[in-house]
Amino acid sequence: MTRESAMYIIKPGQKGTLENVLWSGSRFIDEACERLGVTNAQAWSVENYLYLYAESEDGAPCGLMRLIQEFQTQLSLYAEPVALPGEMRLMYHDIGIVRSDKSLIRRRVFATVLKDGCAEEYFARHKKLIDARGDRLSDGPETNFTIRCARDKYIFGYCELVKSYDHEMTDEEKQSTIAWETRQLEIMDWLTDDVDWITHETHEKMKNLYMQKGFEG
Repeated sequence: MTRESAMYIIKPGQKGTLENVLWSGSRFIDEACERLGVTNAQAWSVENYLYLYAESEDGAPCGLMRLIQEFQTQLSLYAEPVALPGEMRLMYHDIGIVRSDKSLIRRRVFATVLKDGCAEEYFARHKKLIDARGDRLSDGPETNFTIRCARDKYIFGYCELVKSYDHEMTDEEKQSTIAWETRQLEIMDWLTDDVDWITHETHEKMKNLYMQKGFEG
């Protein structure tokens, strides 16, 4: 399975219009996805940023790029590219056992901005997590998890959380999360509200603008 992401900056005053265009045109996007062999295609936004995510079978590469090309004329009216598919660096992955039935998962989609010169440190910290996991195939709670970076600055994370693992965090888990996220604040700032409970700051929630039919969950 090929997993791809892209990032755009939404033009001033065009966010609401873009949302309406994606909503009203969802049927046409669904049809293009089916024709191009694209699956699990999604569009998300926070602040003035637009993030695209899609998957395709290894025999049908560059699915997201071909999907973008189908709607490039319309998309260019509302947003400008920051990084197209293939231009976003993979910083972390934990694919695990992916659930094809999306009713079994919750999506966690997040965005941050790296501080100047911190891309390699971000990569190194996450490589340690990959190395510690080794060849173990995780059943959950995090699956189909990728983090990509645009221009050594913008971080976009997509993760499918398996609902059967849902539980209230233990004190040990809470302290571990606080320690990790506090350390991460040395090298990045959040765009989404994922750690507002730690920092007591206020950020927007990531908003879903499009979800391919059949993958809604």
